[in-house]
Amino acid sequence: MSSRRPVPPPAPFEGAVVAVLDARGRFTHVTEAAARLLGRSSAELTGTAARALVLPHPPGARPSPVPGGRWLRLRRRGGRPAEVWVRLLPLSGERGALLALGVPEEEMERWGAAIALGRAVLGQDRWQTAVHDLDLRVRHASPAALRAGRIGPDGRDPLVDTPCLDGTGTAGELLRQVIDSGEPLVDTAGVLRARTPGENDRFVSLTAVRLDGLDGRPTGVFTSLVDVTERYRSRKRLDLVYRASRNLGASLDIEQTARDLVDLLVPGFADLASVEIVENMAQGAEPPPGAIGTEIRVRRTAAKSATGSWPADQRGIGAPLPRLPTGPDFRRMENGEALITRSRAEHLALLGGGPEAASITPEDLHTAMGAVLLARGRLLGYVQVQRTHTPFVYDEEDAELLLEIVARAALSMDNARRYTREHNLAVLLQKSLLPPLATSSAAAETVGRYLPAGGGASVGGDWFDALPLSSLRTAFVLGDVIGHGLNAAATMARVRTAVQTLADLDLPPGELLVRLDDLVVRIAEEAEHSDTVGASCLYAVYDPVTGHCRMASAGHPAPAVLRPDGTVQLVEVEPGPTLGVGGMPFAQTEVELPEGSVLVLYSDGFTDDGHGGRSAGEELCARIARAGRPGRPLQETADALLAPVRAAPGRQDDVTLLLARTRRVPGRDVASWQFPPEPAAVADAREAAVGRLTDWGLDALAFSTELVVSELVTNAIRYAAGPVALRLIRDRMLICEVGDSSESQPRLRQARSTDEGGRGLFLVAQLTNRWGSRYGDAGKTIWTEQALGGTGETAAEGLWGDVGDLEGLEGEPGESGTGDLEEPGGSGGDVRP
Repeated sequence: MSSRRPVPPPAPFEGAVVAVLDARGRFTHVTEAAARLLGRSSAELTGTAARALVLPHPPGARPSPVPGGRWLRLRRRGGRPAEVWVRLLPLSGERGALLALGVPEEEMERWGAAIALGRAVLGQDRWQTAVHDLDLRVRHASPAALRAGRIGPDGRDPLVDTPCLDGTGTAGELLRQVIDSGEPLVDTAGVLRARTPGENDRFVSLTAVRLDGLDGRPTGVFTSLVDVTERYRSRKRLDLVYRASRNLGASLDIEQTARDLVDLLVPGFADLASVEIVENMAQGAEPPPGAIGTEIRVRRTAAKSATGSWPADQRGIGAPLPRLPTGPDFRRMENGEALITRSRAEHLALLGGGPEAASITPEDLHTAMGAVLLARGRLLGYVQVQRTHTPFVYDEEDAELLLEIVARAALSMDNARRYTREHNLAVLLQKSLLPPLATSSAAAETVGRYLPAGGGASVGGDWFDALPLSSLRTAFVLGDVIGHGLNAAATMARVRTAVQTLADLDLPPGELLVRLDDLVVRIAEEAEHSDTVGASCLYAVYDPVTGHCRMASAGHPAPAVLRPDGTVQLVEVEPGPTLGVGGMPFAQTEVELPEGSVLVLYSDGFTDDGHGGRSAGEELCARIARAGRPGRPLQETADALLAPVRAAPGRQDDVTLLLARTRRVPGRDVASWQFPPEPAAVADAREAAVGRLTDWGLDALAFSTELVVSELVTNAIRYAAGPVALRLIRDRMLICEVGDSSESQPRLRQARSTDEGGRGLFLVAQLTNRWGSRYGDAGKTIWTEQALGGTGETAAEGLWGDVGDLEGLEGEPGESGTGDLEEPGGSGGDVRP
């Protein structure tokens, strides 16, 4: 037979030919189809003997596909013989008359295929097949369907009432949808859960196709059921294991990992699930050695119910759990086995009974399972899964699955615990390196905040500082070392220490960053990977006497100024390269800050929102304006600024903030003079200084201040050119400043007993609490500080034995303090031009 394209099965009698024979075997009636088959007309065939058309068959009888008929070879005009299957049926009322029903060979092949299909589908023994009428009663069923009890007493199929797994209805509703729509239901489109008496539920896959009659109207539905219980459970297990490998360990937080675990187990594996963790382990503590039933205390860290609400009579999240009893069952549990209970009574008995056991055993429990969380030989806690509504009883395969998932969770939790411990140590180290969070000085009130990165990122290298400088000035520093972890924290400590050291030299901001850049370059050269070392830094110096603030930036975001009227503006500071590039200068910017202004310094983590440009700057200013309303304490302003940052999930960078509310030194507490570079000016300077101290009520400091002014002004006149500036500032200390145009460095040295000079700065150092020098745009300034305690004269008297005869100190105008103690060519005031 030649191959033919597939065609649908025929309708009943489709393609058949019919004729009527009398008792003598002659045609009395012939249909047009029969006549065409033989190549003749109906009139021509009428009266013809049927035997005359039958040709002899080749040897070997061809079997009949249907009982009661046989194959005949009929003569056909103008063509090859026609192979026709013929069955003769007697006609009632007509003596000897026969009805000849014939089916051509090609049509019989189609009939045979349809018959074979029907027999195969309804006769096979491997899966359940059935034909239902429109009332869903079973009309035909396979042996497998009959064995499964698919035909009830009234002919109804119990399948009709079987629920769907997805909760969308029953199988009967699905079959009626197929009948109404004509759309077939194929394989897993409807997975059902069929209860077998005495056993767990079985899962079956339903396929359904509507059956239509000759008139095209529905006559019923064909159904096929395949038991997919093992396949379904295997798929669910694989899916659970896959989700466990994907979700567990995604967070380096123990409590979040516990929540991820119960989310994984409920509702697919359990109706109730809880995770109990050893106390303090979530904070990174090492789990103590011990076993179940010992003094180890555990708390319920995570819990979830399939209904959405945890049972009120069960211990909730955060509650301590009762100590489990000792015994062989729990010893097996510690050795890596899962404990299964198959009833509430069995579960209570395992826990030793009593109210405490009932507090972790739901009333409607019918099966439960538990497994311990073990990692690196330490007990971290345990996991409980319970079923209250799901009808399945836990079995050994479920136990193996739970153990695999719990092992993954335990390793993830231990990794999270170790990370938490190391992270806490790093944060503690970094916070120990930071200054106090709040400071107060004559220059400013400051508040600092540091937030470590979230989302599993290690501690970073952010820092801030408020450094007191000479003459009541304060330096505000905020920096960010590249990278995270202990290396970044250690680098931050080195850089911060260097900033403090350089700040003591009173360097201008731009020059300080140049020297700091050299240090970072050296640190990078020492590092294993030099390209991973670098830092950004903003250094600003505020003078409360003038209200001016000078700053320079090494790749750091520009600060913002919140003015007393509530307006906010970003300072247009020119950012230089980040520290570690080397060989580049840093531009300085100077702004005047009204008293009560708030200077806002921040790290890039404060503004990391994925945006940039002008809109980002405007949003930042608006954000600062909202948080820093006039009169609000700095502490509250800082907390308000960081509130959205704290709430942001998964921060990958540290956030550092420094707020400084500026103050001004009142004009009545500052006195300034300019003197010509003449020896006679020394006496004028002494007189002016003593007069102002009298006005301030600081007569007790007059003698020591007179000595200091005399020494410093004398040196300035002797070794510098141009006018000499003198300034006194009264605060908690008395500050005396002498400025000149020289850039020579004053040096304190120990004079020998035979030296005629070299005691000038020694005298100044003994009379004051602190002294130093700094350089400006046009020369240097030497400054001193004296406590307002009235001890200046006593200190001066103690120096008589050190500096010799001071007679003539208050000589005629033009004499220059202790300058008359030193030869003109001597060491003078310890200044080397």
